[in-house]
Amino acid sequence: MSKFKFYTESDIDPIIRKRTGEIKLGECLKFVHSLDELAQSPCKFVLLGVPEDIGVRANFGTGGTHTAWEAALKELVNIQYTSKFKANDLILLGCFDFLEEMAEADKLDPAQPEELKALRTIVETIDLEVFNVLFPIFSAGKIPLIIGGGHNNSYPILKAFSTAYKQAINTINLDAHADFRLLKDGRHSGNGFSYAFAENLLEKYAVIGLHENYNSQAMINEMSAFPDRILFRFYDDLIRLSQSPEDNMVEALQFTKGNRGLEVDLDCMANVLSSAVSPTGFSIQQVRAMIMQTAGHSLKYLHLAEGAIHLQNGKEDSSIGKLIAYLVSDFIKAQA
Repeated sequence: MSKFKFYTESDIDPIIRKRTGEIKLGECLKFVHSLDELAQSPCKFVLLGVPEDIGVRANFGTGGTHTAWEAALKELVNIQYTSKFKANDLILLGCFDFLEEMAEADKLDPAQPEELKALRTIVETIDLEVFNVLFPIFSAGKIPLIIGGGHNNSYPILKAFSTAYKQAINTINLDAHADFRLLKDGRHSGNGFSYAFAENLLEKYAVIGLHENYNSQAMINEMSAFPDRILFRFYDDLIRLSQSPEDNMVEALQFTKGNRGLEVDLDCMANVLSSAVSPTGFSIQQVRAMIMQTAGHSLKYLHLAEGAIHLQNGKEDSSIGKLIAYLVSDFIKAQA
């Protein structure tokens, strides 16, 4: 796996803030040296990063999603090890190395048709690399926790999930955008779910938190044509009808019964730095509550996409790493 770096204790030891009388999560994590070792490990969860923003740029978005992984890892390894949260069941696998692809993408201007096409070709390369790592994780019966990168990575994750389980699978997506755009444009962060759906990898898709202003009528029409397979709910209706996000989550969990995962695009939350940051949306507390609602409902993966601590336009928010750490720990607690 030339594009994947496996971590060891020495990789994270410098970022663990050790204190006498305390145990940090990073001091208890498990490690493997190859994907072949996963099947022999008793651990349930596998943590890995996808630091890239090429899929976002190929969708005319603001780059910077490659910055989330390291920031999140620094916060995760410093969570307190307590009776409420233990690391005995967690493998820290490592992260992808897409520096070469990122450098190539830096030379391309998405405003130029041929260069946009080249960007989207790079996304196809990333698809294959992500699939090749996620497939053995799913095949080993583990639950991957995937952090960073654009939402383009939903497609290879879903493909690996479906291929390993030898059936079409389901997913829930908390997102301001359905990411169900046209396939003919080529791969990018806006069509991961439509690609998986068209290839019959994705059987049922529930997306909640959509913003009316930023999902096209053509896309809504397309999803509306499959009422038995696609459930979508708008954040605007929560305001208009005084509904609760938790009610939407109950509906989504019911709709996607079976082998399923959870996607969280950080742009579903108001004022959270992401490739498409918005002043309105779910609160952080609401998203944490929805993740906690998955307790008692088996989910096979968690994907946290589109977050950033630095964006290409100069915006910064150093708290995003800690936010991601909260969401990951909430999921593990709910699914443990």
